[in-house]
Amino acid sequence: MGLISIYRLRLRRKYLLARAFRRRRQIRPVTNRMSGLRPQPILLFATMRNERIRLPFFLDYYRNLGVDHFLIVDNASDDGTREYLAEQPDVTLWTASAGYKQSRFGMDWMMHLLRRHGQGKWCLTVDVDEFLVYPFCETRPLRALTDWLDSAGSRAFSAMLLDMYPKGAMHEQPYSEGQNPFEIAQYFDSGNYTVRRNWPYLNLWIQGGPRARVFFQDLPKRSPALNKIPLVKWDRSYAYVSSTHMMLPRGLNLTYEDSGGEKPSGCLLHAKFLDRFAIKAEEELRRGQHYAESHEYRAYREGIANERDLWCMWSEKYINWRQLEILGLMSKGNWA
Repeated sequence: MGLISIYRLRLRRKYLLARAFRRRRQIRPVTNRMSGLRPQPILLFATMRNERIRLPFFLDYYRNLGVDHFLIVDNASDDGTREYLAEQPDVTLWTASAGYKQSRFGMDWMMHLLRRHGQGKWCLTVDVDEFLVYPFCETRPLRALTDWLDSAGSRAFSAMLLDMYPKGAMHEQPYSEGQNPFEIAQYFDSGNYTVRRNWPYLNLWIQGGPRARVFFQDLPKRSPALNKIPLVKWDRSYAYVSSTHMMLPRGLNLTYEDSGGEKPSGCLLHAKFLDRFAIKAEEELRRGQHYAESHEYRAYREGIANERDLWCMWSEKYINWRQLEILGLMSKGNWA
């Protein structure tokens, strides 16, 4: 890679950091419950809008995994999301009325909070419908993973976004508050993925799964990216470039091993396809606050009109993380 390209990436990172700093006034504090946290807490960062029904399971899932504190930005919810979060003893909450699109789809807000509160700490940045699965997650807490990453000198942990879906029509299987969404969305595509190197950022770019198969079958290269780097030991100089898909400095994207072995990696079980998906997709399309003029949500609307059942004869029912490792979707690497 030439010096000019390296210089451009450095300028890009400085621009993203400055942009996040300028937009810090778009978020206003609601509650601050960070006093008294244990040394070196594991923090979770998220931004959301109108996700009240998902919150009880989401919070409990990550509490049980070992997250010590949640730092959340509510983007003008009107369904009780903000009020519910404000009551939680382990949530520090901000509210934002500015446009989601104008904040780089929430990443300006996240990066400001990461820079201010995440320095030197392991930080998990996820959406409310993403649930991290990592090697030995049924028996080892998240801190066991971060301790191992520290001992191995790793600064970041990658996870493939794995779209989960039910068998049968989504709207016929209602989701209730507090329910485990994977009691309904039990299936995933075990294959049907493409992987390529994304220059000049050096990360792996993964696409495929049910969204490419159903909603982007004519334009598979426009289907959503499935590669993410959700868990990072944060430094004030770091920047997310595109959601959590890739980072700068670009060395943080080298979360794979290219010398004959494999580094540990995980999956983010994606509980997007539940009964409210069609309503949510239509709402987000009307708001027009998503990437590339909401082309993803346009594809969802058109796809839903023709196909409400994502299940196919090659769908596989989820069992546990070991199943995902056998299928090559994640790896325990040399973490024994």
